[in-house]
This record gives sequence, structure tokens and C-alpha cells, in this order.
Amino acid sequence: MDSLEILGIPKLDNATMLLALTGWMDGGAVSTGTVKMLMNGRDVKQIARITADPFYIYNFPGSMEVASLFRPTVKVKGGVIRDLDMPSNSFYCDEAANLVFFIGKEPNLRWQEFASCIFEVARQAGVRRIIFMGSFGGTVPHTREPRMFGSISHRTLRPQLQTYAVKPSDYKGPAGFSTLLLAQASSHDIEMFSLVAEIPGYLEGVNPLSIETVSRRLAKILNVPVDLAAMRSASNKWEIEVSEAVQKDEDLSATVKKLEEQYDNELIKEQGEQ
Repeated sequence: MDSLEILGIPKLDNATMLLALTGWMDGGAVSTGTVKMLMNGRDVKQIARITADPFYIYNFPGSMEVASLFRPTVKVKGGVIRDLDMPSNSFYCDEAANLVFFIGKEPNLRWQEFASCIFEVARQAGVRRIIFMGSFGGTVPHTREPRMFGSISHRTLRPQLQTYAVKPSDYKGPAGFSTLLLAQASSHDIEMFSLVAEIPGYLEGVNPLSIETVSRRLAKILNVPVDLAAMRSASNKWEIEVSEAVQKDEDLSATVKKLEEQYDNELIKEQGEQ
């Protein structure tokens, strides 16, 4: 695998890989933000990386608005180039916690080769479980905790979704790269979970509340301590700022109130069915 650069992979025992991808399912920065939160404060070292060039489209034909979505971003100040943001795909490891982390960008091209690189690192590191975190824009209001949905690689894993209050997904439509990993995990003797948070579809930008919610749920699944105090403070500040902005827009305010009523009614119904 010429696209995979091994820097030094330790051999772990039944380790877990936490997977984050920018792009298709990283709304609110939930995917990347959650993995970075779980990495924060840990003694991690980079163990491998996937070369970017074979997997991405940089020069997409069409209007400037469309083409700009595919191009790397650059920062120039005072005529001097300060930063060029090229795609990166890196694996990290916390040996003491038996955890491997991957933060990358969903590939545009050669999905199978990209997947093979991930499974190869998993094989060499002794990974037996992969957990992907993502998000999608839905009807949940920003004043309520995001709903969590899950997909699994093995039918036998379904009881674990119920244990951690994750609803089984029902979906038909365009697939993301993580779905390819989910479909192939069993052939690599790996269990895989895809945990997806429903976030407010009417908002853009980083969503601290959703990142906190997914991080807390993941910490419980992994049975590892995570300091969420700073994120809790950021979530409270974010919710106040968003609520103030919503109140200034009568139509949006009315929409949010309807979404709150719908969310609460569905929650009451679900509790009554249990």
C-alpha cells in the first residue's frame, strides 16, 4: 500500500479505533470535534498516515462557487503565505488506554484503497472494534439534546445500541465512506458501530452541545474518563447565543417552538412505550 505510511504501530490487545471524517457527516464538527475531545489530555503519538493526493479532487470543473468546495484553502497576510490547508489523514494511539484514533477527510476517489489502508492499520494495531461518529441535520431543536442513531456491522451488536440509548437507524439514500467500512468490517474480523447525532438542520457552524453529547455517550461506551467541563461551559454559552439570535427572527422562533413541541411529544410517547 504505497498510500499508507507507517510511522510505528504498537501491537495492542482488542483495541478500539475511534474514526472521524470531515465532509459528508461532519455537520457541526461533531465527527472531528468528538474524536479531538476524546484525544484531549491523552498521551497520544502519531503512528501512521494516509497520503492525500490519490484520494481527492482539487480542480473540479464548473462555476467558482462549486469548484471552491473542492480546493484547499490558503491564508495570505501582507502578501506572505501563512497557511495552506491540504487534506490530512492521520492515525494516533494511546497505548495505555488501548485506543487508536483516526482523523481524516472523506475521500473523493478510490474508496476501496482508502478503506484498505484503515483496515491495515487496524490489523497491525490489534484493533477489534471501530466506532465512527457523525451527524446529520434534522428536526431536533438546539434547546434539546441531540438524538443518537446507530448502525452496526454485526446483528449480535444490536443489544448494545439499546444499552447505550442509541436508536437503530432506518435509512435509504446516498451512502458515505463510513458505510463502506461498516459493510466490510466483518470480513476483517472487526466489529463496527456508526453513531450519528441528529443536529438542528437550521444551524451552521460548530455545535458544542452535540459534540458534548456524543463525547459523553462515547466515554460511557468506552468506559474511559473524559473531562467535559470546558465543553459544558461552551455548550451553555452557545445555546444562549443561538437562542438570542432565534428570538430576533419571528419565523424561525415559531419554527423552533414547533420543533420543541414535536421533540417533547415524541419523547413522551417513547417513554410510554418502554
